[in-house]
Amino acid sequence: MKIVAAFLLFMSVSASAQVLSLDQANHLASLPLKCLQQEYPNKLSQLLIDSTEIQSPKKLHPAFYGCFDWHSSVHGHWSLVHLLSKFPNLENRTEIIQKLKVNLSKENLDQEIMYVSKNHEKSFERMYGWTWILKLQLELESSNDDYAKELAQNLKPLTNLFIERYTEFLPKLLYPVRVGTHSSTAFGLTMAWDYAEFSKNEAFKKVLSDNAKRLFLTDQDCPMSWEPSGTDFLSPCMEEMAVMQRILPKGEFLKWLKKFTPQLFSKKFTWEVAKVSDRTDGHLVHLDGLNFSRAWNFYHLVQQYPKEFSHLKKVADYHLEFSLPSVVDGNYEGEHWLASFALRAFEEKSKI
Repeated sequence: MKIVAAFLLFMSVSASAQVLSLDQANHLASLPLKCLQQEYPNKLSQLLIDSTEIQSPKKLHPAFYGCFDWHSSVHGHWSLVHLLSKFPNLENRTEIIQKLKVNLSKENLDQEIMYVSKNHEKSFERMYGWTWILKLQLELESSNDDYAKELAQNLKPLTNLFIERYTEFLPKLLYPVRVGTHSSTAFGLTMAWDYAEFSKNEAFKKVLSDNAKRLFLTDQDCPMSWEPSGTDFLSPCMEEMAVMQRILPKGEFLKWLKKFTPQLFSKKFTWEVAKVSDRTDGHLVHLDGLNFSRAWNFYHLVQQYPKEFSHLKKVADYHLEFSLPSVVDGNYEGEHWLASFALRAFEEKSKI
């Protein structure tokens, strides 16, 4: 019955007219709260050197063992910190903060650093998990809540380690990974840039900007008609657009975009949403995430360039509205991570 009630809640208001309500925020918070300390089922991304490395998920990753896999746990933590900041009257606030404090203790994060510092784990979560750590760091540092200051300090060494990993790895990446899943190069750069800008880390901004330009500046005619692939949760075209929007000044960006995705300038532009045939399939359900990520990139574009792209807001609303009810459909395959993607879309929409 709770699932039905939550479904009806998200269906009751058109996303084209709404901002995230407290009731909806409570439902979205309930999903990562439920799985934040749920160890199983669990999908480890681990390279075993010998049998001594065979340990339980919680032993290996005491901070980020819940919500099925490491990166989903990270953006589940981000979701809760984000909602605590946006909704002071959020239900279960005390419980949420307590769980965040347990997971993001200095001791647990020191263990995470030990794990990713192994020579054979240098590519662990590259760059998808890295960029979500930076997103979580930004949310903690920008929060006005007292609990967040301590947790930001606890997380900072891991964040700094991943900044070092970016700086070391990006010059070695001779060709971008142009996919709509975890290894997307463009997505790996976007939230990293946001944190670099927020933290005024000019050296890191230069690394990100120089490499994004090297990899993407000459791109033209992104094949939007090829999207989506069968298990995308990111749009290769939109993610590349998103990183170039961040690093290029207005005139240069708009000139680049007219060559890259000229169809976006048309007031008649439409894009069919991605449809999921089976939400109990953990890969097929990715397509709900694609709708959310398309939406947040369109909202970001509209927010920065309303004169040129206000017509894209309805496209973003359509994508958000279509998949929003599926966040609470009772299937763990989507519930363990989709709330984060929905919240990213609402975060960008709120800036317009």
